[in-house]
Amino acid sequence: MDRTAQYLYDSNMTHATAPAIANYNLFGESGDLPDVIHCETIEARSKLHAWEFAPHRHARLHQVLLLQNGHGVANLDGQLLELPPGTMLNVPIGIVHGLSFRPGTLGWVVTFAAEMLDEVLKPEEGLRQVLSQGATATADVRVSQTMSAMNAVFTGRDFARAHILRSLAALLLGQVAQVLIRGTPQETPAQPDILVKFQSLIDLHFIDHWSVSDYARKLAISATHLSRVTRRATGRSASGLIEDRVIREARRNLVYTSLTVSQIAYALGFEDPAYFSRVFTRATGLSPRAFRRSTSGANI
Repeated sequence: MDRTAQYLYDSNMTHATAPAIANYNLFGESGDLPDVIHCETIEARSKLHAWEFAPHRHARLHQVLLLQNGHGVANLDGQLLELPPGTMLNVPIGIVHGLSFRPGTLGWVVTFAAEMLDEVLKPEEGLRQVLSQGATATADVRVSQTMSAMNAVFTGRDFARAHILRSLAALLLGQVAQVLIRGTPQETPAQPDILVKFQSLIDLHFIDHWSVSDYARKLAISATHLSRVTRRATGRSASGLIEDRVIREARRNLVYTSLTVSQIAYALGFEDPAYFSRVFTRATGLSPRAFRRSTSGANI
């Protein structure tokens, strides 16, 4: 086992008995993703962390990595995957992962906020289910070209920047899904069928404020079993995943629309805007108005 593989093996063993897995937004940062997407080179952040990232998860972020040169090892839920040049790594929201790169490794990391996924991934098209799998694959030239274009636009400040980034984000997600759906030599097991169906039902009914029992009844299982499945697969309870979806939609409306907080509350099925504000504040640490102010300067 080489040095990077040994590091991730040891790191995974250490964290297996830890009381909680670290939850980060962006490679150790605690703030919200402040832009349409985030794009940077692997080298830019890895050099700050000695090229190693201990196992952690992102509660609201989806990442796609592409190695151009060098080498790395990924730990996806305990499975060690080699990352030779030309490898694409898909890291869905919530999956526990660790990363280690050989110094000097080149490539890109593109990070999507959950709100961006909600905006571009339509439930009926099936992309979300494909992209919900943590996996490696050999990237084709289109993925490399799109990520290169995203990096160029992201680092600039030209007119229509946000619009172009949204378009490139949708393009990249589609290309990644196509690569994954063709099958890869190294892939983690798919999420449980119950979880996939549950997530689809949440997308359809989160505004209706269904209870866990309502979803469980629709899935023909008990509420206890549903929460057991979601905790095992995501580290979150069923009720937590339902609330996460409501909060994602609230965040999306606060960022992408000019609706008032009260209008957003009513649109999300809350009868009392004050109660909505308390739920949002408890979940994010910021009031809806404070969250909107914190993102108002971003090029979204």
